[in-house]
Amino acid sequence: MEICEAKIEDAAIILQIQKEAYVSEAELHNDFNIPPLTQSLAELECEFNNKCILKVVLNGKIVGSGQVKLNGSTSHIGRMAIKGNYKGLGIGSKLLSALELAYPEADRVELFTGINSKANLNMYERRGYRRIKEETLGKTTVVFLDKVLNTANKQINQDK
Repeated sequence: MEICEAKIEDAAIILQIQKEAYVSEAELHNDFNIPPLTQSLAELECEFNNKCILKVVLNGKIVGSGQVKLNGSTSHIGRMAIKGNYKGLGIGSKLLSALELAYPEADRVELFTGINSKANLNMYERRGYRRIKEETLGKTTVVFLDKVLNTANKQINQDK
């Protein structure tokens, strides 16, 4: 498995994986107008200009992706998506680690997920994230979480 920066040529497959992955999120919240489902290919292609988009490649195929954007000293992670038959294999956790390290200058990372997404919330909290607020976006209540990045651990991971 390789996690590396995606290229704009990967946008169509990334969008397909994203839309497939977020259907379950939409079902949990009964909200099918969430941005990961309504995003167009042109919109995703524009995001390559201001975000780091990573892809997960397994046996030559893209099976997941995620995005991160630096704002000040905070990395904002979003749109993590793993192809359905690859969920539960630890790929999402490895992708999250790679996204956390995308901007070495960041001291903290923030992300959000739907309030009914128990598996996501459990994974983030196991990984040291803490809930900081809730907001309603459209019809969905989302939980924002953050994590202070340990500079010693970042250096160890960068040296690998």
